[in-house]
Amino acid sequence: MTNKDNYIFELSDQVVRKTVSYKNRYGITIAADLYTAKDMNMEEKHAAVIIGPPYGGVKEQGPGIYAQELAKRGFVALAFDPSFNGYSGGMPKRISSPDFFVEDFSAAVDFVGTRPFVDREKNGAIGICGSGGFALSAAQVDVRIKAVATVSMYDISRNMSQGFGDSMTREAWDATLVALAEARYSDFEGNEPMLAGRGALIGFDENTDPIGREFGEFYATPRGYHPNSTTQFTLTSCMSFMNFPLLSQIDRISPRPILFVIGENAHSRYFSEDAYAQAAEPKELLVIPDTNHVDLYDKLDKIPFDKLETFFRTNM
Repeated sequence: MTNKDNYIFELSDQVVRKTVSYKNRYGITIAADLYTAKDMNMEEKHAAVIIGPPYGGVKEQGPGIYAQELAKRGFVALAFDPSFNGYSGGMPKRISSPDFFVEDFSAAVDFVGTRPFVDREKNGAIGICGSGGFALSAAQVDVRIKAVATVSMYDISRNMSQGFGDSMTREAWDATLVALAEARYSDFEGNEPMLAGRGALIGFDENTDPIGREFGEFYATPRGYHPNSTTQFTLTSCMSFMNFPLLSQIDRISPRPILFVIGENAHSRYFSEDAYAQAAEPKELLVIPDTNHVDLYDKLDKIPFDKLETFFRTNM
């Protein structure tokens, strides 16, 4: 791996990474990386795990780290860029949508489940940050996903419709809708689509909002920087998330298992704790000590790979 490859981690000499593409059911071409162990017997069928990126992230960041480690452990692992983002197709760029982002998980199952070296009865999914909600939402209706794990989950629909910490007032809701209505007119009239604010701040110091700083320390520094990962989406994307909840049928994932992984100090942990409470058995909530939200994107000493391996081996 070299800097020009834009991956934030070194490619292991134990792993093969292959760039692949396929279409989702909307006809959008999805860009993905397929990871397998170098010594994998391609004449046999293997379990597969799909990894979705944080909201605003791309496959060359945390998803690739997870995919590579799982490939070392014998899984076929796929990391993908969501529709309209990264190297995936769809215009205009930087759109986000609950329907599209959930579909992207099912499209990944379509792809891996039709590989001759994959056992299509053994498909699992991992969603990091915002993809945690998308992976769960996909599993609600796509029974091919036999086990699902979330890491530092954000429920983006809840965050946009209720505000962080469920703090949005009715006045703020109304004001947001007025701004979004004007943004739609602007976009329709041919102007450059308006973008929401960055999730990851570029400039920060000790006085910066701690959540923005935490994201900035990853996305805006060499640790996690990727040119495709601006942590900004079109402003009008908010409308769909405000209107369509992601996890309304989370209890129906049962009897397929869910593993929620959160950091002890994560600002986002309430999303996982509440989803855990709403989910039916079998389910597990794993709290990683002395760990924040972003630590679980890339810190190999924090990410519970042994637990993830056991979870998928046992349940697929």
